[in-house]
Amino acid sequence: KQGGTVMLGFLIVLILSFSLITAILQGSLDAVCSALLASPQKAVELAVATGCGICLWSGVMEVARQAGLLKALSNLFSPIVSRLFPRIKKDSAAAQEVCVNLAANLLGLGAAAAPAGIRAVQEFQKSAPDRQTACDESILVILLNTASLQLIPTTAAMLRLQAGSAEPMAILPAVWVSTALSLTAGIIAAKAMACLSPLSARPHPGTCARRGCRR
Repeated sequence: KQGGTVMLGFLIVLILSFSLITAILQGSLDAVCSALLASPQKAVELAVATGCGICLWSGVMEVARQAGLLKALSNLFSPIVSRLFPRIKKDSAAAQEVCVNLAANLLGLGAAAAPAGIRAVQEFQKSAPDRQTACDESILVILLNTASLQLIPTTAAMLRLQAGSAEPMAILPAVWVSTALSLTAGIIAAKAMACLSPLSARPHPGTCARRGCRR
């Protein structure tokens, strides 16, 4: 962790130094200084405006959780979850968290999807052969959360709206194609690497050696 922090600090200093040197050589140091003074205010305004939308949809997801809609959500996504995660039960806590993660990502709510993804990984790691090493299911959840299929890119649309876009949802076709391709490529890569991993041959506690069969 300390090494990662040092490397991150080094990269930030390197980027700032390069920017200042470039500005001096191009004679645009005044513009850079003006941008540095104005950026904090714009960053705060963007964070507040975007955060309000994220809080709203995160609250909606929490209301759905407390209202018992997770079961209906699990039934909706159970065919997909069963194929992607054949070693988990449909009504398990991990399956419900994966379903919430998928639903939030479909709505473009990355901030609301992340907590569900973290809880799903925690559930998977409880029964992993080695809790210090991410199991195949945990890796797949992280991949689904990162390269997620988005039907309504809510967060991206809010950012475009704050930037003054007249049509914030004009990116829908590009988002559908790019997210579908990235998700497909990620799943194929994860499944292929899982087949090559020696840990994949070790069944989880409570499962038979035959994939998807529970004792």
